[in-house]
Amino acid sequence: MTGESEGVRLQKVLAAAGVASRRVAEQLIVDGRVRVNGATVTALGTRIDPDTDLVDVDGTAVQLDASKRYVMLNKPTGVVSSMRDDRGRPDLRRFTKEWPERLYNVGRLDADTSGLLVLTNDGELAHVLAHPSFGVTKVYIAKVAGRVTPQTISRLTKGVELDDGPIAADKARLLQAQAGESLVELTLHSGRNRVVRRMMAAVGHPVVELVRRQFGPLHLGTLPAGRARELTKVERGALVTLARREAGDSTPPEAPQETE
Repeated sequence: MTGESEGVRLQKVLAAAGVASRRVAEQLIVDGRVRVNGATVTALGTRIDPDTDLVDVDGTAVQLDASKRYVMLNKPTGVVSSMRDDRGRPDLRRFTKEWPERLYNVGRLDADTSGLLVLTNDGELAHVLAHPSFGVTKVYIAKVAGRVTPQTISRLTKGVELDDGPIAADKARLLQAQAGESLVELTLHSGRNRVVRRMMAAVGHPVVELVRRQFGPLHLGTLPAGRARELTKVERGALVTLARREAGDSTPPEAPQETE
C-alpha cells in the first residue's frame, strides 16, 4: 500500500479489475471483505499500487493487470503443445488468433492426448502452475485396454513401480468396465512425463485414449475439442489464487517439464 497522496484508490482498482462497480467495491471494503497484501482493509481512502500490491476479495485473488489474458483450450489429438513446432506438425497457433496478446501454453499435453490446456501471457503464473514441484492437481479420463478390476484401482492408489521410481495416484476411480476396454479416472499431481500412460501400462491396461478433464480449479466442461475461450472471472480468480498460494515466497529455479 502507498501513502494517501500516491497510488490509486482501492475501490477504483477493484472496479477496473471487473470485480464490481465502484459503489459495490466500496461496500466490500467497508464490510471487511477485501485484503491488501494479506491485511484486511476497511478504509475507503486506501490507495494501493496495482503493479506491486496483492489484492483478494473473500479470499479469492484479484488480477489487477488488465493486460493479462487467460484462455482455456480443449486441445485435440494430433496437435503438439507448442506455439511453433520445428518439425512442421500442427501446433497451438491456430487456437490463439483471436487474441492480440502473445499467448503460450502452461505445461504440455502429448500430441496423442486431448483435453484441458491453459494458454496465457502471465509468465509468473504459468511457471508456478506448470512446475512439477508445485504439484497442481490434474484429472484424466483414460480409455484403456481390457477389463479393469477394483483390485487394479487399488494398486494405482497404493503405488506402482515405474522406471523412474514409484508413483501413486491421488485418486483413482473405475467409471466403466467391460471385456474389451475400460474407462478410468485418475487424479494426479505428478509432473512426470507420460505418467498416466506408463502407470496404466504397468498394471496391464495400455491407454487407448486419454483426455485431461481438469487442471487445478479449472474444469473442461462442455468445451468442444479444438475450441478455446477466455476464463470467466470466477475461473480467473480461482487460478490466480492457486498460483499465489502455491508460489508462496519462492519459485523453484528449474524450468517446468510437465507433460502427459
